[in-house]
Amino acid sequence: MDQQRKVAILHLLHEDSRLSPETIGAMLGEDAEDVRRVIQELERDKVILRYSAVVNWDKVETSRVTAVIDVKVTPQREVGFDAIAERIYRFPEVRSVALMSGAYDLQVVVEGGHIKEVARFVAEKLSTIEHVTSTTTHFLLKTYKADGVIFDDQEEDRRLVITP
Repeated sequence: MDQQRKVAILHLLHEDSRLSPETIGAMLGEDAEDVRRVIQELERDKVILRYSAVVNWDKVETSRVTAVIDVKVTPQREVGFDAIAERIYRFPEVRSVALMSGAYDLQVVVEGGHIKEVARFVAEKLSTIEHVTSTTTHFLLKTYKADGVIFDDQEEDRRLVITP
């Protein structure tokens, strides 16, 4: 199967990872067995890393705290930012790490049971890593949209009211 079809399969799975190879095959005009083989190949090659659901945690967990931390670092000779990023992403509290352009170098997303837990992580683990020069922590207050899904479950009428 060509690269364009593989990308189409990836897009469909990204939108709904529960789609069966039969459904994907019907949507793309491909044989379900070919789709199944492509998916297995993409999993084996670590293009597909995991299947997951988008969850509105605010509806089930009230004590969960998420922080986005801007981290400035001094890159290391011959490995740049990679070695520092690896040290950071190995902590169990860390949900994601991304290299950024702009005012800071790494964006780190951390989850904890409460604000003090996240603050302790930043003070005792993150900021003490060699080559980390500064951190700025932002606490997530409310999620409106994540991974393309709007979390607001109210369908309100956004038309302007016209009165005589």
